[in-house]
Amino acid sequence: MKFDAPVPLAEIASLIHATLVGNKTASAKGINEIHVVEEGDLVFVDHPKYYDKCVNSAASFIIINKEVDVPEGKALLIVEEPFEAYLQIVSKYRPFQPSLDMVAASAVVGEGSVIMPNAYLGNNVTIGKNCVIHPNVTILDHCIIGDNVIIQSSTVIGSDAFYYNKKTNREVHYKKMTSCGRVIIQNDVEIGAGCTIDRGVSGDTIIGAGTKMDNQVHVGHDTTIGKNCLFAAQVGIAGAAVIEDEVILWGQVGISKTLTIGRGAVVNAQSGVPSSLPGGKAYFGSPAGEAREKMKEVAWIKRIPEIWEKVKNIK
Repeated sequence: MKFDAPVPLAEIASLIHATLVGNKTASAKGINEIHVVEEGDLVFVDHPKYYDKCVNSAASFIIINKEVDVPEGKALLIVEEPFEAYLQIVSKYRPFQPSLDMVAASAVVGEGSVIMPNAYLGNNVTIGKNCVIHPNVTILDHCIIGDNVIIQSSTVIGSDAFYYNKKTNREVHYKKMTSCGRVIIQNDVEIGAGCTIDRGVSGDTIIGAGTKMDNQVHVGHDTTIGKNCLFAAQVGIAGAAVIEDEVILWGQVGISKTLTIGRGAVVNAQSGVPSSLPGGKAYFGSPAGEAREKMKEVAWIKRIPEIWEKVKNIK
């Protein structure tokens, strides 16, 4: 999430009651997670395992729960609960703003675009030129839709990320991490009916130009989908996955989080993908493997009863 204007670190430190160490005169441009931070961003960390990674990342400012060595030019904002500090910052600089109009006053719709009845456009939504937004589509705050995009009925763009902080005081419970990211849909994309595309937690979920989605596809938070991909019905993609250009996912394929599927890969129907796959190959099964090898495995599995009878007879 980028702030509307750079915010002095002293102002942020005051808001979250932090001790400021290092560059005390700088201003932050935004707040983001570690995998999407840029120079000028804030990032937060509350586990020693990730201290070094965050301090040495592209982020200029680190919200942390322990004082550590800080590189020159960067700053630490030391607080007891960095997660709670993140929630305070999001609440202050991107607060929830209800919009009770079907098309918010701040929404922008490009020339030639058609918004059909009962479609909802939230605050600061941008729709490009020559788009068709069918009935009962919901496009939530800050999402950006390119030119020549078609979105079929009952699809939801920009729903909150499925992202929670696990607490284990007396019993396990989960605290919601407020989503302040966006969904960006590039030009010439078509999205079927009943799809759901979650916004980034603090970054962007991106659908590349020319990509086509069938009905009932789900795309998790912070996922990046390349150009000219093809997804059949009931594909599910978990958070922060990277799907490169020209990938085909057939019906009911499930993709786990934080992995990469290489350019031009084809994943056959009802496959489960738990880890990254190189591009340019066809895959099948759960866990997914190269399709030809998986089909050989299936053929051998079918022969197990026959083999077992032969083994018994030998005895």
